[in-house]
Amino acid sequence: MHDFSTHNIIVTGGCGFIGSNFVRYVVREHPGVHVTVLDKLTYAGNPENIAGLPEDRVELVVGDICDVALLERLVPGHDAIVHYAAESHNDNSIADAELFFRTNVEGTFQLLEAARRHAVRFHHVSTDEVYGDLALDDPTRFTEEAPYRPSSPYSSTKAASDMLVRAWHRTYGVAATISNCSNNYGPYQHVEKFIPRQITSILTGARPKLYGDGRNVRDWIHAEDHSSAVWEILTRGRIGETYLIGADGERSNIDVLRAILERMERDADDFDLVHDRPGHDRRYAVDATKLRHELGWEPAHADFFEGLDTTIAWYRAHEDWWLLAKEAAEARYTAAELGGSRNQMRAPDEGRCE
Repeated sequence: MHDFSTHNIIVTGGCGFIGSNFVRYVVREHPGVHVTVLDKLTYAGNPENIAGLPEDRVELVVGDICDVALLERLVPGHDAIVHYAAESHNDNSIADAELFFRTNVEGTFQLLEAARRHAVRFHHVSTDEVYGDLALDDPTRFTEEAPYRPSSPYSSTKAASDMLVRAWHRTYGVAATISNCSNNYGPYQHVEKFIPRQITSILTGARPKLYGDGRNVRDWIHAEDHSSAVWEILTRGRIGETYLIGADGERSNIDVLRAILERMERDADDFDLVHDRPGHDRRYAVDATKLRHELGWEPAHADFFEGLDTTIAWYRAHEDWWLLAKEAAEARYTAAELGGSRNQMRAPDEGRCE
């Protein structure tokens, strides 16, 4: 087991949902660590996600992970790069895959090169979607040895980035690890994603929308639990290894939506079914045995419904954070609906791992 002492880290995508939860976790739980957030501040990156954190602990650098000159100025003097930055919305990847290739593949390449030049520890945050999907009646779960079978432009670019990390470790000796996590939920998640879009639709009086028959199964984990797992892997994980992160939270999309509706005092069937997206994976499930046994990690939010209650409460209390983004996201969905047939309305993407 590797034991790595770190005091000064770069977090790419640290203004996004999962990245900002990690930054907040580090500031709260590890007071000796300084965090440099590198974020391009695209539509999913919001500086308000890290607002209020002490300026002597967190520095925001607005920039592109593909900018070699910027990385040459920024990386020296840091102990580690924790790489969250990624394009992650499946629908967007289907509509325009080029941006996903640039950010997820080229961006990871440039960061690995910077880590190699300056001998910096590198942790790569990835997704369970690289493994494809499982049948609904399949009792197995993905393990670290499962073959890669990505289904979308998003998951294929994440699979490619994982392979780059492995190659840069083996060929150049970069001190790298990878984590592949299941679906995240919690505070600061963009309203285009499944759980916050349903919550905010109900809060604004709209009827939620659900893809297909709603039987697609996702393995849910609270973003704070994802953060604690990444920290354990960064500081104590074995170099060159991959760890799956999950909290045994398998739920069908329709069951999650009905749980949200009931908790928000709406009828459990008060939603619309809409046309499914191409290549929509049926089931994800990860086996986190390696992480739990090697590093002793356990989720703090093991009760999904309790975590869901706190997430609903957060969105109720932070309308000022999500309302403008909600209006913009719904406008994009409406434009897409008007551009296609009425029976092909877009529904929210599930919560991904970046």
